[in-house]
Amino acid sequence: MLRNVHSITLKVLGIGALSLLMLIPLAYVQGLISERSGLRDQAVETIASRWGAAQTIGGAVLTAPAPYQWTTEQGVHTGEDTAVFLPGQLDMTASLAPQLRSYGIYETPVYEAQVSLTARFDERDLAALRRPEESLALDRLQVRLPIADVRGLREVASVKVNGEEVHLSPGDAIGGYRTVAFALDRKLLAAPLTVTAQFTIAGTERMQFLPLARTTTLKLDAPWGDPSFIGGFLPAKRDIDAGRFVAHWQVLELNRGFGQTWKERTFSGSTLAESAFGAALFQPAGVYQRNERAGKYGLLFVGLTFVAFFLFEVLKRLRVHPVQYLLVGLSLCTFYVVLLALSEQIGFAPAYACAAGAVVLMVGGYAAAVLTTRRAGAILGGSLALVYALLYGLVVSEQYSLLIGAFALLAVVALLMFLTRNVDWYGQSLAVDAAPAQNG
Repeated sequence: MLRNVHSITLKVLGIGALSLLMLIPLAYVQGLISERSGLRDQAVETIASRWGAAQTIGGAVLTAPAPYQWTTEQGVHTGEDTAVFLPGQLDMTASLAPQLRSYGIYETPVYEAQVSLTARFDERDLAALRRPEESLALDRLQVRLPIADVRGLREVASVKVNGEEVHLSPGDAIGGYRTVAFALDRKLLAAPLTVTAQFTIAGTERMQFLPLARTTTLKLDAPWGDPSFIGGFLPAKRDIDAGRFVAHWQVLELNRGFGQTWKERTFSGSTLAESAFGAALFQPAGVYQRNERAGKYGLLFVGLTFVAFFLFEVLKRLRVHPVQYLLVGLSLCTFYVVLLALSEQIGFAPAYACAAGAVVLMVGGYAAAVLTTRRAGAILGGSLALVYALLYGLVVSEQYSLLIGAFALLAVVALLMFLTRNVDWYGQSLAVDAAPAQNG
C-alpha cells in the first residue's frame, strides 16, 4: 500500500518536472517569434525607405534670421538664430488611400494622402515680427512647411500666398523636422497673410500632424476600418464603420506645451514631437502578436494534457511511461512552431486550424495506442480540440481575453476537482481491504 502511495507521489512530482522541462522548447518558440517579428520590422523599414516613412506634417510657419550675442573670455561673439512665428488659424484636411505593400513574405499598410492646408496670419501674429527688440532680418523671411520625410512627396498641386502662386524649395529644419520652404516679401507683412497648399504625400503605417497655430483643426479620413488614434490629442469627433473612418481634431494654443513663437537655438524639438497627433493604420492583433499570445498559454496546455493522462492512469489503473509524457509534451510544443510557420504564409486563422487539427489527431491517436483504448484517445483528442478552440477565442479577443481565460481556468479546475473527488490518494481503502486478509 505504501509503495503504491509513494509511486503515485513520485509520478505527480515527475509530471510536474516534465511540465517545467517543457519551458525550454516553449522559450525557444517565444525567441523564434521575436526573431521573425524583428525580420518583419526590418521589412517594414525597407518598404518605408523606398515608399515613404511614417509622416508628420505641420502647417505653414513664418521664419526669420535672428542675431544673438554671447560673451566669453575672448570677448563678445555674434551668431544667427532662427525665429519661428506660428499662424493664428490652421485648417488641414487629409484623405488617405491605403494599400498593402509586401517585401518577401511580410506586408505592411502604406498610403498616399491628399493634403490641403490653410494657414492664416492676422495682425496680431504679424505684429510679433515687427517688434523692434526682435531685430529680425526681415529681408530673408521664409514660410516653411515641416514634413517628416520629404522623400514621400509625390506631387505639389499648388502653394499660394494671398492667392498668388509660389514655388517650394528645400528648407532648413525647424523643431527637428525637415521642411520645404519659399521666400516671402516683407511687404506682405502689412496686411493679414493667408497661405494655402495642396499636395500628395506617401507614407507608411502612420500619419500625424503638428498643431502649429493658435487654433488648429484637422479632418482626417481613410477607407480603413481599424484606425488607432495616436499622439498627444484624441479626435473631438470620430465616425468609424466596418470599412472607413472620419475623425476631427481641434487643438488650441493652451493645449500645447509651447507658445506661438520660439527661437530654434533654445527650443526643444521633443516638445514639438510630443504634440503631434493623428492615426495609424492599425492591424488588430497581427500575426506575431497572436502567436505570442498563444505561446503564453503553452505551459498551461502542456500541464492540463499531462493531468488528463495522469487521470486516466489513476482512474483506469493504467501505466504511462515518463518518456510517453515527454513525447506528448513535445508534440504540443510543435503546435506553436507549425502555427508560426504557417501563419506567415496563409494567415493566422487557417494556420491555427491546420496546426491544431494536426496536433489533436497526433495526440489523440497516440493516447489511444498508449492507453490501449480508442475511447480514451477520442476523449483526450476531443478535450484537446476544445481547449484549442478556447485558446483561439483568447488569442483573437483583445478586450475580453483575460475575462474569458479566468472563467475558463476556473471551469477546468472545477472539472478536475469533480473527476478526482472519489480518488483514494492515500490508499486507505487498500489498507482496509488488506487488514481482514492479514487477520484471517
